[in-house]
Amino acid sequence: MSAMLQLDAEALYAELLAGVRGLLKPEGVLVGIWSGGAWLADRLQADLGRPGAAGVISSTLHRDDFGSRGMAAGTDATKLPFAIDGSHILLIDDVLYTGRTIRAVINELYDFGRPASVQLAVLVDRGGRELPIQPVFAAARVVLPPAQKLTLARDEAGRFRFSLKDRS
Repeated sequence: MSAMLQLDAEALYAELLAGVRGLLKPEGVLVGIWSGGAWLADRLQADLGRPGAAGVISSTLHRDDFGSRGMAAGTDATKLPFAIDGSHILLIDDVLYTGRTIRAVINELYDFGRPASVQLAVLVDRGGRELPIQPVFAAARVVLPPAQKLTLARDEAGRFRFSLKDRS
């Protein structure tokens, strides 16, 4: 990771946990975006003491670049163990950039029903939006050049860390 950008993923997770605790309605459900968002939602579900499993949703089938990207890992990752109709959904993602993944995920979500509401909470908002999508909560906001990619990783113990790479 660049010496200029040092993000402590575990400290940011603690901020996300506090933010989600304030946002999530008692009847609300967590849905993590494959893959980093799903890791976060799973851990949030446990740390908040909520019964059952968090949902997981994939953007693969609704991406606007599907033709060039093709089928990727996580294609069958969508698992929503609760009814979507009438639910208050809190989408969780690791890094928000252009907004295209969020648009695709919302399309996927509506394939399963019509929620009462959908909100977005992210670990890091890196700016650079191409679509009018804004999180209701971001644990951190950073500015990165478009040539750089910020990625969340998880170790065997479930602890989070970031890596920063140049896009190839």
